[in-house]
Amino acid sequence: MTNKKGFIFDLDGVIVDTAKYHFLAWQKIATQLGIEFTPEHNEELKGVSRVRSLDIILALGNIKATQKEKDHWLHQKNEDYLSYIENMDETEILPGVLNVLEYIREQKQLIALGSASKNARPILEKVNILHLFDAIVDGNDVSNAKPDPEVFLRAASLLNTTNENSIVFEDSVAGIQAANIAHMTSVGIGDASILHEAQYNFKDFTFMDVTFVQTLLNEKKS
Repeated sequence: MTNKKGFIFDLDGVIVDTAKYHFLAWQKIATQLGIEFTPEHNEELKGVSRVRSLDIILALGNIKATQKEKDHWLHQKNEDYLSYIENMDETEILPGVLNVLEYIREQKQLIALGSASKNARPILEKVNILHLFDAIVDGNDVSNAKPDPEVFLRAASLLNTTNENSIVFEDSVAGIQAANIAHMTSVGIGDASILHEAQYNFKDFTFMDVTFVQTLLNEKKS
């Protein structure tokens, strides 16, 4: 087991703002079903699997559906989402993220992705930062959605780091809870009043100086 720190990043809303594309795709489904789906409702879907997200939307409209109908909507949602992200490029990387990723690499530390997205790899390729990651765990690799810590546990395992030496960057309540359950350091990216369970909070990466990363590197944990 390495003594290096493992830095595990969520994707949507942390590295890139694909949350807006998820919202548009889900809103299209909801509108077809006569369900009002607002940005506030979309907050409930952050860090949640596609299957669970659909269940939440259907519950908003008190709609019962067959598995065949659900499969159809899930496929439609993914196709719409893929059409939205087709033209993504480096400009979609959220401000400040690249500086942090490159600093971690300069310090010869380890980086993993821990995301519920099943499209994580193609997105990282489109924004040209796939090479910065030592390991990727996405929705294709796990069966349990956050707040179950499976995605982060797998990431730490692939990095060969302990949970105590793993730092998770998340923008969702479920993701922060998953990191805490795994006894990893949790860093909330977003509204601190929503992500109050995180050990550290930053509005976004432009508020995070590299000295903070160095502080994390200097922390000694058993």
